[in-house]
Amino acid sequence: AISMLTDARVRKAFDLDHASPKDLDRYGRNAFGWSLLMAARLVEAGVNLVQVNLGNNETWDTHGNAFPHLKDKLLPPTDKSLCALIGDLEDRGLLNDTLIVMGGEFGRTPRLSTLTQHYKGPGRDHWGSVQSLWLAGGGVKGGKVIGSSDKTGGYPATEPQSPENLGATIYSHLGVPKSVMWKDAENRPHHVYHGDPMPIG
Repeated sequence: AISMLTDARVRKAFDLDHASPKDLDRYGRNAFGWSLLMAARLVEAGVNLVQVNLGNNETWDTHGNAFPHLKDKLLPPTDKSLCALIGDLEDRGLLNDTLIVMGGEFGRTPRLSTLTQHYKGPGRDHWGSVQSLWLAGGGVKGGKVIGSSDKTGGYPATEPQSPENLGATIYSHLGVPKSVMWKDAENRPHHVYHGDPMPIG
């Protein structure tokens, strides 16, 4: 960690004070956009794994007022900055080797909820049975859908995937084989990950 942080290329990637105004505008002048710009620069500097959180200055916990909040505040800057990230990685020849994964920690209820004591408009609550994830780059075939939900978006219908399969997909892309494990004090094996990579190609 120390060698990474003291690397001049990595330090430069973190420094957006000297980024061009054009780049800052393309990604959107907000914390998430600039975080993705920084992520692109870190990948170019050779960092193998970068995590960006979306919720620094906006909440995605849309229990109420979900539709105007998504339409007016959340989705436009996310769309803009993700398009800039994909375009930048492609222009730099890094997109085929860089797997982009976007998702939350759970899905949303198939039925709307109305919590009138807290919100003027309806929203959707936490839901663990099904959720959507978005992947790009890293050999992902664009436009491919892996798995589907039932007609109400409540439960898996075809090709259900698990968190373990998502983890396997990421580890596999990083070049970590399924056989990698560590042993505890009792010499019991513990594999780094379980599951199988999803068919993203």
